[in-house]
Amino acid sequence: MKFLIVGLGNIGNEYAHTRHNIGFDVVGALAAKHQAAFRTDRLAAVAEFKLKGKTVICILPSTYMNLSGKAVKYWMDKEKISLENVLVVVDELAIPVTKLRLRPGGSDAGHNGLKSIQEHLQLNTYPRLRFGIGNNYPKGMQVDYVLGKWTPEEEPIIKKKIETSVEVIEQFILTGLDRTMNNANKIEITL
Repeated sequence: MKFLIVGLGNIGNEYAHTRHNIGFDVVGALAAKHQAAFRTDRLAAVAEFKLKGKTVICILPSTYMNLSGKAVKYWMDKEKISLENVLVVVDELAIPVTKLRLRPGGSDAGHNGLKSIQEHLQLNTYPRLRFGIGNNYPKGMQVDYVLGKWTPEEEPIIKKKIETSVEVIEQFILTGLDRTMNNANKIEITL
């Protein structure tokens, strides 16, 4: 049984470890925990490992956020991975920094990465782990906030939340979406 874990983000040093790239950071931490190194491949950086007999393929699309769907569709088709075994990790403004939301589907909520996936898959019913980045920014400053780095005050909680997200992804792989959703959506990350 194969799983495709997708971290959304933008390539390039200027985007590294920004709020918008939290998908890259979470999936990178998952691969690192399982000693899986990323290699450059078609449309993505790819890492692979086994978890209790299941094959886990992690991708960080190299297409930039707006074309993420191209990489997701390519790797789903190439590896013959069914939709319910795909999990997309994405930043979410509408959720506080202390929370995660695991969902079986839903709207793109104006997120260009999710919009691209929806266009390429022709549906919006794919599991996603929405990593709350909060919305603590002045009016008109959304882009700067999303593409900005975490504040020194946020860093410790984000580090802990990345570790929690990795555990949520492992649970998703081992026990499925429904059971994982019940637990993950109740988690409040505090120091």
